[in-house]
Amino acid sequence: MDLPRNEQIRFPKVRVVDENGKQIGIMPTRKALELARDRGLDLVLVAPNANPPVAKIMDYGKYKYQLTKKQKENKKKTVQMKQMKFRLKIDEHDYQTKVKHIRRFLEDGHKVRVVVMFIGREMMFTDKGKEILERVIKDTEDLAIVEQPPKVEGRDMWMVLKPKNP
Repeated sequence: MDLPRNEQIRFPKVRVVDENGKQIGIMPTRKALELARDRGLDLVLVAPNANPPVAKIMDYGKYKYQLTKKQKENKKKTVQMKQMKFRLKIDEHDYQTKVKHIRRFLEDGHKVRVVVMFIGREMMFTDKGKEILERVIKDTEDLAIVEQPPKVEGRDMWMVLKPKNP
């Protein structure tokens, strides 16, 4: 998202805000541009739809750098939805391994969608699938809160766990 700056601004008058956020007032764009150049900065149009449009005196390169830095920081903070799939006939060791992975995801601050898949005639045993999900809830109760309780959708039964806030 590039903001119009310096000669790209096509309005006869703009409301000018200085680099400290203080309003200078409404003035012709040429005069505002001279003021910015005297300070060694750029005139950047920040609110083109305002009446009159608002232009801010700032170091545009520094502004763009801080913006990309902030976007990278926000990208790191996003919570991802992880998923762990179980089958009805799961071995104890496999179950423990999967629960260990779920615990690690929760410790990292991610939400986890736990799915029990039913294949063929296993659909008759949805109560056993619910038992597996209840056991996962019990094994992760120190780390997780159930955000969405178990529900059946097609041939899957699933729930969502979210980490408890420290």
